[in-house]
Amino acid sequence: MEIIARISKGSKMDQIYIPKQRNILDIGEYVTIKPLVLENNIDRDYEKFYFYGIRKLEPIKITIIKEIIRYINKNTYYENIIITGSFLDKGFNFKDVDILLISREKVNKHLLENSLENKLGIKIHLLILDNKSVRKGLETDPLYQSMISRCVAVKRIAPINKHKINYKILDLHLLKSKILVDNFDILDGKEKYDLIRNLIAIHLFLKGIKVTIAKIHKEINLLLKHSVEEIKKNKIDKKSFLKKYKKLYNEASDKILKGIKYDSKQK
Repeated sequence: MEIIARISKGSKMDQIYIPKQRNILDIGEYVTIKPLVLENNIDRDYEKFYFYGIRKLEPIKITIIKEIIRYINKNTYYENIIITGSFLDKGFNFKDVDILLISREKVNKHLLENSLENKLGIKIHLLILDNKSVRKGLETDPLYQSMISRCVAVKRIAPINKHKINYKILDLHLLKSKILVDNFDILDGKEKYDLIRNLIAIHLFLKGIKVTIAKIHKEINLLLKHSVEEIKKNKIDKKSFLKKYKKLYNEASDKILKGIKYDSKQK
């Protein structure tokens, strides 16, 4: 006879509860604790992904995602696993796989990253946050919103009900996009795209618009008169592009500085 129980979080020590009415495991006996892997349920459970902002994904990428989830499931407690980033773009031009692991437990980030890289032979970029931090990030940070807008998740992602502008956070993010102006000639197309995407995400967020990858790409076309494909291939005219880019950057910077000043007066 065996008893199957789940580990529960305690204030000082985690614990396992077992029924008082039992025919084995008397008080004071020593027992062995080991993970229980429900092999029959693994493939069935992982067939059910939740896709956000994605119409189609290559079968080999689905296989990689399954392997990632299967490994994490066997070795780490989690509330959700979210795969995002360029890995989900069409084709195989990605440099790594971005994984957002939502967990309230302490996880050894470097150990898990290295283990996944050794198993899959792919560079892994792992971000570990608890659910509260993720929700706060989605409410206040355009980069979180854009990241979650196009992803594959093990469990459903609850919709965002609030939109809070933290001007200091936006100011820090905006500084990153200034790199494009000063280093235009030495940046490649992918690097330029990342900085442009960052600026456009802030631009949308300041207007109170929920940030998604699709909306970012639409605004890039509308405001900067270039397609995402042209930017990634580094086929943009420096003079005309930077004129539009600087105008957009300065507008965002002015709004953020005014917001910071207003917030400081309120305090």
